[in-house]
Amino acid sequence: MEAGPRESEARAGRPFGENPEEDLRAPAPEPLADAPAADPGTAAERGENYGELRPPRRLRLVQLAPIVLLSLLGSLMFAFPLAFAFDDAGAVVAMLGLLIGCSAAGWGMMAARRVGYSWPGLPPRGSGRRPDWRVLALYGVGLTLLAAFAVWRVAGLR
Repeated sequence: MEAGPRESEARAGRPFGENPEEDLRAPAPEPLADAPAADPGTAAERGENYGELRPPRRLRLVQLAPIVLLSLLGSLMFAFPLAFAFDDAGAVVAMLGLLIGCSAAGWGMMAARRVGYSWPGLPPRGSGRRPDWRVLALYGVGLTLLAAFAVWRVAGLR
């Protein structure tokens, strides 16, 4: 058996392309019996979703590296004046470190939100659900306490 084009009744013994009009008028071969008929609306009816083929969105190293480095710098700037006895400039450095650390945390939260992550207890982005007010209040109280303790500690440097 040769691995070449099959002969049909319409062009038996004649190479393809000698008479283009006759080649175009030749009847199309029947579809295979086991092949499903091509119906334009069947993919949606069967529930096929090609979005599942896309890999899940994740935070990449290029996104994480600057956030981690900035938060490391901010936490060190906040911790060193508190750990070692600095002069009056220690409070300024600590507050600047706190500011840099908080901005890195905000940057990380926005990057995570862009990928599709959400805080525990809050609905995912685009789900249409509203967050529970008790969870929001708990997060607000926790953030306020952390900010108050940080300012109180830095104010103790003076």
